[in-house]
Amino acid sequence: MKKKILSVLLILAVGMALYAGGGSQSRSGGTGSAKKPVVTVLIDKNNDLTGPEAVLNAAAEKFGFELQVEIRPGGTDGDNIMKTRLATGDMADLFFYNTGSLLQALNPERSIVDLTDEPWMSRVTDSFKTAASVKGRVYAVPAASTMAGAWLYNKRIYRELGLQVPHTWKDLLANLNKVQAAGKIALVGTYKDTWTAQLLVLADEYNVKAALPNFPADYTANRLKIATTPAALRGFEKLWETRQYLNKDALATTFEQGVEMIATGQGAHYPILTNTLKNIDTGYPEYINDIGVFGQPGDDPNKQGLTVWESDGWYIYKNSPNVELCKKILEFYISQEGIDIYGSKVKPVGPYSVKGLKLPADSYPAVLEMQTYFDAGKTAPALEFESPVKGPNLEQICVEVGTGITEPRTAATAYDADVQKQAIQLNLPGW
Repeated sequence: MKKKILSVLLILAVGMALYAGGGSQSRSGGTGSAKKPVVTVLIDKNNDLTGPEAVLNAAAEKFGFELQVEIRPGGTDGDNIMKTRLATGDMADLFFYNTGSLLQALNPERSIVDLTDEPWMSRVTDSFKTAASVKGRVYAVPAASTMAGAWLYNKRIYRELGLQVPHTWKDLLANLNKVQAAGKIALVGTYKDTWTAQLLVLADEYNVKAALPNFPADYTANRLKIATTPAALRGFEKLWETRQYLNKDALATTFEQGVEMIATGQGAHYPILTNTLKNIDTGYPEYINDIGVFGQPGDDPNKQGLTVWESDGWYIYKNSPNVELCKKILEFYISQEGIDIYGSKVKPVGPYSVKGLKLPADSYPAVLEMQTYFDAGKTAPALEFESPVKGPNLEQICVEVGTGITEPRTAATAYDADVQKQAIQLNLPGW
């Protein structure tokens, strides 16, 4: 089994030359003074290695170890490899994996080092800890920057029309009306790529939790339904209320076209994930400084916050011979020095889930706006980081609501039924 698993992994040395004189390596350091410990790292092929590689290479030089990186497949195949390697005791020292509901399937209390009580974990934000926790214990540090489900807005249009960033839903609707009255597209809809239609609903999670702090647990246990919970239904209602402001061809407009529209000022607002900033910077770099971001407003101007998609995490295998060394590596990874190295290679698309860090001076202006929410402690993880319950038809249901085909309560009732099927398949208690 072990040989079969390893045969599907590409093993490569990252950045570090072998120690002088060559010879065999020892993961524990061996008996010779010239030998260094070897730290193995497992990461999936869908992730950009540029930032992590730079930090891990710096850590290798700082702490004196050899680094080997193994690349695994992504998706279901990669998940199966993860579970098998943990079960058979064939896991790398450090591994990169999802936070949120997928983490629970790894049974981390049996195979992953508990980082809860490490002194340096006090610097990690509570939002990330929630996403990286099982049964109240924290198992990871953030591997990259966050991103948010939020509203991108075009600052040039805001300046031209004398608009202010809205702090309530009523204020936002007023801005949409003013943009539309000026003959411009108030809201960019890219519903040909159906995944984009759900962002306005998902981005309302901060507001849901502000009203119902225990909503993720109650929702997962089937104690609350979206259609009969006003705070949760509100996301569908907001999507319905924005339908009149869309570009007329929203059903035929792609994500790539939406990126062009918000960047060039063809549209004023785009509710989307903030990793879209990277697409704007790549395709329309001359406009990246014109893009701002704000969290989806609720009804109380003092409670506006940001719904955050936490990054994947770095985990330590419990039976690694290098546990203490790996702890030093992770502490370095989330230090200002480590983040500076990471940021020199990869521009963040959201703040880091680490308190007190300074963002790179050349960060996107929109990310600097997002940082104010983090500094104020007004963030909440997206629901998928706290609950495994998400029906497969949410995208299509949101397209129907966003284009005025299906009213909010009807849509929410349909989604509750969709969720129930999935929860039963997952064998969740209470369903």
